[in-house]
Amino acid sequence: MPDEPTTSAVSPTSLIADPASERDRHFMALAQAAADQARRAGEVPVGAVIVLGDEVIATGFNHPIRGHDPSAHAEMAALRAAAHKLENYRLPGCELYVTLEPCLMCAGAIMHARIARVIYGAADPKTGVCGSVVNVFANETLNHHTKVTGGVLAEECGHAFKNFFAERRRLAREERDARRAREAESHNKTT
Repeated sequence: MPDEPTTSAVSPTSLIADPASERDRHFMALAQAAADQARRAGEVPVGAVIVLGDEVIATGFNHPIRGHDPSAHAEMAALRAAAHKLENYRLPGCELYVTLEPCLMCAGAIMHARIARVIYGAADPKTGVCGSVVNVFANETLNHHTKVTGGVLAEECGHAFKNFFAERRRLAREERDARRAREAESHNKTT
C-alpha cells in the first residue's frame, strides 16, 4: 500500500495538485464508515460513496456473500444508488470514493457511468486495475477517461482489511480446534 497518494490519468492536464486534500480525506472517511457496515454484516470491508459537487448522493458497501451476487461490490452498489437518485445511468461530474482499489468489473461500470474521478484508499495488488495489476483508466483507446487518485487514507483502509482477515483466520482456528476437541472427546467416550 502506498504511503503517499498517487494520481494517474491519461494526460498531464488531469493531474491533481493536492491528491490528499482535506476534502478527499473527509469523503474517504465516509467510505470507511460504509466499509464498517460491510464488516458488521460479515462481508469484506469495502465501502464507497459517490459525490456530486460537495454532496454525497449515494453510498454502497460490499455484500456479495449476503446478496448471493458476485457483482455486489461497494462501487456497484453506490453506482446503482446514484443512478437511481439522478434518474440517469450516466453520472458525469461525479466522484467515487472507495476504500479499496477497484477491480476490473467495477472499473468497467465506472467508465460506463462516466464517473469523472475515482479516489481509492488501499491498493489491491491482486485485482486492482488503477495501477496495481494494470491501469485500465490510462488506456487511451477507451472512450472515457476517468481521473484516478490512489492512496488516500491508505494505511487506515489497509488496516481494516488486515484486521478483518486476521479475525476470520482466528475464528476459523477456534472453530477447527473446537471441532477437534469434540472429535477427541467423542473418540474417548467410545473407547
